[in-house]
Order: sequence, then structure tokens, then C-alpha cells
Amino acid sequence: MNLATVRAIQVRSSGAEEIQDRVAVEGKFRLFLNGTLFSELVASGEQLAELGAGFVVCQGLAGEVEEVTADGQDIRVTALIDGGLVREIISTGAVGTRRPFRPVRTDLTLTPGEVFSITREIETDAWRQTGGVHCSVLFHEHALQVKSSDVGRHNTVDKVIGHAVLRGLDRSRCVLGCTGRQPRDMVAKAAHAGIPVVISRAASTDLGIAAAREAGITLVCFSRGDRFTIYSHPERILGEDAELGGVKEAK
Repeated sequence: MNLATVRAIQVRSSGAEEIQDRVAVEGKFRLFLNGTLFSELVASGEQLAELGAGFVVCQGLAGEVEEVTADGQDIRVTALIDGGLVREIISTGAVGTRRPFRPVRTDLTLTPGEVFSITREIETDAWRQTGGVHCSVLFHEHALQVKSSDVGRHNTVDKVIGHAVLRGLDRSRCVLGCTGRQPRDMVAKAAHAGIPVVISRAASTDLGIAAAREAGITLVCFSRGDRFTIYSHPERILGEDAELGGVKEAK
């Protein structure tokens, strides 16, 4: 990932000193869908083909993509779009699309130990150096496939899912891990892509939890140290007898 070194003054209780600090480089990219400008994305400038493929699939615009090219600031995606588009403001303040998602189906299961192992992988050198980027990882058949760091949490998800799209991985056998919060539009990305398990170091929201329950996604949040919280479909981790009895469904 492209990082920059900047001069800064670090202040501690013992005094102040000048330091050389590492920060993430932020860029703006144009996404063309079938030859038409669809959106402008603020992102880090790596894995741009994966970003384009993942964006289209994670927005529910298409189940697969036919071709993706990245040249300079332009990402061009060719895909067969099904149905009309309804624009909406997503949690970043950007414009996204609202599309119904199909229930996610899989026979994939995890142990609590695997949840902890996946959580430990949700970091990169850029994440450790800057504290200013998000990170996502994608596991397929219990094996780590790809990591992504980006200035935007949405972009990291698009990039790792785009990796799966471009390589033809069975997404119903994948697990997504990320540092970012899980509101509805983040959970919807996994749902559109057919990802059955999402593990986050951060929190969810009421609508994020409701979307996970509706879509059939196992949503795990606050996965830190020796604990995690399951908000939906716990049977994939705790077995068929696991229930969320007494937990009020988000409306």
C-alpha cells in the first residue's frame, strides 16, 4: 500500500518533539460501468481491478463481471446489469444503490477457535503503521486468500470480494473479516456477494443486525482478544441447537 512520510510534532506529558510519521495516501477514482460514469470513489490506489469488480457485485448490480480494467484514475467494469437502480445515501455519505438481496445459503461452519484465528489476521503492515486505514481479509475453505488495506472500510470489503469474483471462488464457502463497523449497507455487501459469515473487530447497528438476520448471514462483531458477540445465525459457529432466544429482532 502506498504510504507517505510527513513531518509532525508529537506531544507527550514529558514534552514535544518533531517526528517523521507514516500516513495513508488518499486518491480519487472514476468507476465506469458498461462505458458510463457510475460513481467516483475515494480510495487507496491498489487492487483497483478488484475494487471495481467487488463494487459492482457488492452493490447488487450484477452477480458476476465480464471484464475489469484499471488505467490511471479510471476503473472500467463490464457486467450484465439486472433490473433498475434505486440510489440511496450510504453510511459514508456517498451515493450507493438499494437492491434486494437473496438469502445466503451454505453448509459452511466454523469453530470458535477459527473465529479467533481469522480475527488475528485482520491487520496489515499499513494498518499497524498508520492507524489510519481499514483492513479486510477473505478466507475460502478455511484458508486465507487475500488481505486489503484502504482509507475506506467499504473499499476493503469490495477489494477482497472482488478478488473472489475475479478468481471464480465459491463465495458461499467464504468468510469475510474486517476492522470496520457493520451498518446495513456493509452487511448488504456481503449479502449481495453471497458471503455467509462476517467477522468484525467493531460494532454493528440495529439495521445491520436486521439485514444479517434477513439475509441469512452469521454476523460476528466485537471480535477482540478472547471474546466475540454473535448477532445472527449462531448455528454456523455453535451448532444446530444454538438460538438467540430472548434477543429482540431489530426492526
